[in-house]
Amino acid sequence: MDHQVMLIVGAALAIMIAASVFSRRTGVAAPLLLVGLGIGASYLPGAPEIEIEPELILAGVLPPLLYSSAVNLPVIDFRRNLRLISWLSVVMVIVSALVIGAVVHWLFPAISFPLAVALGAVVSPTDAVAATAIGRRVGLPPRVMTVLEGESLVNDASALVVLRTAVAAIAAASSFSVGRAALEFGWAVLGALVIGGVVGWVTVVLRQRLDDPVLNTTISFAVPFIAYFPAEELNASGVLAVVVAGLVTGALGSRRFSARDRQTQATTWTTFNFILESGVFLAMGYELPSLVDAARGETTPGELTGLVLVIVGLLVLLRFVGLAGPALRDREEDQEQVRARLDQFEEKLDSLTPADDREDARITSARRRLARGRADIDFEEREPITRRGFLTIGWAGMRGVVTVAAAQTIPVGTSYRATVVLAAFLVALITLVLFGLTLPALIRRMRFPGESSKDRHDAFRALLRQVGEDAIDTLGPLESQTIDGEPIDPKLVTRLKDSILPRVLAGVRETPRLRPAAMEQTMILQLRYLDAMRDALAAERSIGAYSSHTYRRVESILDDMEKRLDAS
Repeated sequence: MDHQVMLIVGAALAIMIAASVFSRRTGVAAPLLLVGLGIGASYLPGAPEIEIEPELILAGVLPPLLYSSAVNLPVIDFRRNLRLISWLSVVMVIVSALVIGAVVHWLFPAISFPLAVALGAVVSPTDAVAATAIGRRVGLPPRVMTVLEGESLVNDASALVVLRTAVAAIAAASSFSVGRAALEFGWAVLGALVIGGVVGWVTVVLRQRLDDPVLNTTISFAVPFIAYFPAEELNASGVLAVVVAGLVTGALGSRRFSARDRQTQATTWTTFNFILESGVFLAMGYELPSLVDAARGETTPGELTGLVLVIVGLLVLLRFVGLAGPALRDREEDQEQVRARLDQFEEKLDSLTPADDREDARITSARRRLARGRADIDFEEREPITRRGFLTIGWAGMRGVVTVAAAQTIPVGTSYRATVVLAAFLVALITLVLFGLTLPALIRRMRFPGESSKDRHDAFRALLRQVGEDAIDTLGPLESQTIDGEPIDPKLVTRLKDSILPRVLAGVRETPRLRPAAMEQTMILQLRYLDAMRDALAAERSIGAYSSHTYRRVESILDDMEKRLDAS
């Protein structure tokens, strides 16, 4: 048996690698290939029956997947798109679950309304893995990618909370209370926000003090579970707690973790993510025969086909109806109103005269908020979500492994459970195939304008120059610097000003060689200015005047410089 398990694991890894390579060469999304290969493998003669507990997926696989995605999602991008993300991932998930539940119960009375709502809940959350893989390859605008990723992070939590409520209604239909369900939903969200925020902050502080790549990477593997299980024990949303912990870690980690730690964790998590994502899609396809066998005695092929087509049609219809409001909203008028309020706020700040240092700090903080508000308006003008973008978001409604795993948590013994589970699987499969195969052509047809390489380079140089100038403003000129209270040798100051420091501030990775006697002072000063540049970059990132790509590129330059200095 042990040999058989190892053989299955080895074969699965080989299939994942082959699917990934084939996907890169053909352009077909890897999740589609893996699901298809899983279905094919399940029908091979002698294929063993593998039964994966749904709780293993929801509690063992989903938290690290969501955490990894949340860590890499820029918080400022998430904040700027929070209104649309919340609308899609909370409001539309609840509406979809209730509408699908009502229609399914009406058309198929044998399926109770609570069970139909549970079915609506499990098919409501989208899976952005295939959509973002396609988007990166064919040039989907970064903001549309952010919306898809953010929606996928949050809607799993919303769907699972609705599913929990529906399952409670199945178990106790006579005592079910809408008011109590609303309170439980509110606590699930609030509790998750608190628990996830605390876990994210505490673990970042701990990892910062350890400053050991091996220990920090090990802790990072534990963070999603540290957030998930306490939240679930307190009846909050464990999934949302994981997402919040990931967002907090990503926001704080760029400044508090060393470049070496972040690079080690990025490589390790990328590999871990690849194995988990590929494995769950492969397992999703492999489960098809067992699901078909379980539902055979409950329903006919015609009824099942009708049920699945109704659900898929409703999902497409509801998604586009839900996007119609945001797409038709007059964003230019909203921006003008915000700009007018910011102008009034600036006039009020200009009229203030600080009486002491405390008031001066408050006014400085207010000016930073003003700059962030203006940067948000500039971002809306620079990267608007056009109607073509909304059309693409609407068509990127693939469902994935959460739909299949969540459906299987419906209590065993519930009437028509097998039918609902199989219907959820088929909905996920059809949306993956339908949207996954047609989305690349749609994106190409939309002809989204891309940022030119010259514009990207100019933005990169401007930001790098700005953080360099801010570092000099913060630390002062080289002549004023001291090391252990002693002034720097004037000859070294001249050398630093003429050749070395300009290279540091310009992001040049190599610096001229120095005599050993001057090397130590040079290293101290370079690290001092490098830290000041990181502080300046963090301040600029909090405002958001540049794109996330530009911030990452400058951070990469600073990381390379830090690693080179640490190795010297």
